[in-house]
Amino acid sequence: MRVLVIGGGQNAEHDVSLASAAAVAEALGVGGYEVDTVTISRDGIWEVAGVSEGATAAFSLALAMRLLAEADVVFPAVHGALGEDGVLAALCALAGVRVVGSGPRVGAIGMDKWATKLVAEAAGLRTARGRLIDAADCGDAEFDGPVVVKPVSAGSSYGVSLVRDADELGAALQEAARFDRRILVEEVVQGREIDVAVIREPSGVRWAAPPLEIHASGLFDTAMKYDGSARFTVPARLSEDDATALRRAALTMFDALGCAGVARMDFFLTAEGPVLNEINTMPGLTAASQVPRMFAAADVSYVDLVSRLVRAAEVPGR
Repeated sequence: MRVLVIGGGQNAEHDVSLASAAAVAEALGVGGYEVDTVTISRDGIWEVAGVSEGATAAFSLALAMRLLAEADVVFPAVHGALGEDGVLAALCALAGVRVVGSGPRVGAIGMDKWATKLVAEAAGLRTARGRLIDAADCGDAEFDGPVVVKPVSAGSSYGVSLVRDADELGAALQEAARFDRRILVEEVVQGREIDVAVIREPSGVRWAAPPLEIHASGLFDTAMKYDGSARFTVPARLSEDDATALRRAALTMFDALGCAGVARMDFFLTAEGPVLNEINTMPGLTAASQVPRMFAAADVSYVDLVSRLVRAAEVPGR
């Protein structure tokens, strides 16, 4: 089986995506797959043979379509906008090529934190109270207590700020606006940070890996995520009731969105139960990332994990 792994992308998570793509490609090679790789530059150029300096994104994509045509499965390890948001899955759907992970609709909703909140609440899950602000209205926003400010559609905590007093609000809104003109302002939720990963196997069965707890004093920000200072406990030390509640909540969200492949649900565990923070439909996938750590705790190796994802790949919408 020939697998095309796509990395890079046109957003702040470019380097993170490169790391995921390199790790996935290496693991697939170890697993016996034929692997091709392609990188999308920050300018949207597909870096394939025949692309010269000054080429347009459209011209490079036309050349890259040969790789899609030759692939049995596409593994889009591109996090963030124009990747994880369903754009690459839509391209594969149009080309009739099997793709790892969720389809276009799921990716689009999962990247939109406001839409995710609406789906979660409709499915009976709790989320933090919040409001939307347009970037044009940042100057009119009022401070009403400690809040978390974040761009609606961005990942890896880019543009996310914890605001404790009124003097910090304006700068936080402007930082979020660098990544999306739609900004989400949420109440601060007090609770343990717990991640749960759910996978849909080639047979269609879906199950949740052992939860992971993030230990962070304050905001689990971009620097902490990638500078090696983050501390995790997996499996998280939980009561049976809390573990069951988190697992049910994760499966509920996975099913409500119609996810495929693997997805990571991030929760705050409060005294009243789980509060959904967000969902990642193409989470970080180096061996040291949270999702592979959780499946390793279930005796699923990294090589086995990416192989399962490839074998479960489908043509979106079919």
